[in-house]
Amino acid sequence: MPQRADSFDIGRLRLTAGEARSLDLAVPIEPLVFATERYEVQGGQAAAGLEVSRTTGHGHVLRLRFEVALRGPCMRCLGSAAPRFAVDAREVDQPGSGEELESPYVDRELLDLRAWARDALALALPAQILCRPECAGLCPECGADLNLAGPEHGH
Repeated sequence: MPQRADSFDIGRLRLTAGEARSLDLAVPIEPLVFATERYEVQGGQAAAGLEVSRTTGHGHVLRLRFEVALRGPCMRCLGSAAPRFAVDAREVDQPGSGEELESPYVDRELLDLRAWARDALALALPAQILCRPECAGLCPECGADLNLAGPEHGH
């Protein structure tokens, strides 16, 4: 079982320029509110792979990868949905090189894994979270679940 980590001190890796390290961590991910609906990560955390590379000038290149299943309502039929999403996020932190090269998740070599994982998941979500790709949704006239009503449903 990977070690649980809300944050990680990348300075303690003591990497030299050009050196890299890969770590397996369990990162907690708080529930998301998406289109006014609440979605939770099954298990409340993700088994994640963190890659840290040291750059010249005391900076780091970071990569975070994980896969999670969300639980919440389908945006078409309002039934239960539990789709899986793969996340592959990258960050560069090169202190003193300008705002675009300074990661908001790194403060004095302390990496906020919890915030980064949650934001990366939010950015990986599609426009609609569905119970299945072919979800037919609800009837606009009577509100019947068209997945259950079948093709003969009509008014």
